[in-house]
Amino acid sequence: MDQLFLYNFSTVKDLFLSVVIPSYDEMANLQKGVLEKVKSFLDKKKITYEVIVVDDGSKDGSIEFVKKFAKENTSFHLIENKHTGKAGAVTTGMLAAKGTYVLFTDMDQATPIEEVDHLLPFFEKGYDVVIGSRNTTRKGSPFIRLFISRSNIILRKIIVGMPEITDTQCGFKIFRHESAQKVFGKLRELHNGFAHIKGSNVASGFDVEALYITEKMGYKIREVPVEWLYVETRRVNPLNDSIEGVKALLQIRLNQLSGRY
Repeated sequence: MDQLFLYNFSTVKDLFLSVVIPSYDEMANLQKGVLEKVKSFLDKKKITYEVIVVDDGSKDGSIEFVKKFAKENTSFHLIENKHTGKAGAVTTGMLAAKGTYVLFTDMDQATPIEEVDHLLPFFEKGYDVVIGSRNTTRKGSPFIRLFISRSNIILRKIIVGMPEITDTQCGFKIFRHESAQKVFGKLRELHNGFAHIKGSNVASGFDVEALYITEKMGYKIREVPVEWLYVETRRVNPLNDSIEGVKALLQIRLNQLSGRY
């Protein structure tokens, strides 16, 4: 079995917000109390919500940690995914979510959950997808990461397009339920459910492709500045990530030309 659902999604009704958090060997962040902070904020909002942690094949005890937390906090749920990388984990969670609005955010909370307050009002203005945007100074980010990030923005605009979007890569995006189902359903179809991988994989092309499909489907996107703090991670390799990022952009361009979207 590829996935293990630890609750019955079909019984969830009238949820205002779903929060999807991908998790791969995240024990360090979990032990810092990330889930408690998310719960505390959402409880104060006085809204109906669910938090779906999609584990991506962790081996560091993360699964057991989240299982215990979910048992004690009934609005939190765990999906055990096969190891497909962040793209596969996020897609699984977005398609499982039942909220009117569906947010995906990172476990390290580089963009804190509180920033959702700045994004939600734009749905009342007719937008279908609202994405967080980091400022150009990228607080705390090393020079090499800033250089690569700005270079990737230029290359993305040249190769793929979407010049109106500045920051495609911020891991803080919220969709109306309908748009989430259609966009991530298309992504799952394009990637054949996502293949099993080895090691860590944070594909930069995933966010670009998701937003391109969003635009292609005619959904309105709004980019909103959010607080963001660079968090060091052992999974980031600037050179390898840059090469893989360019390859991903070229694949998206090929898909564009071949009419796959």
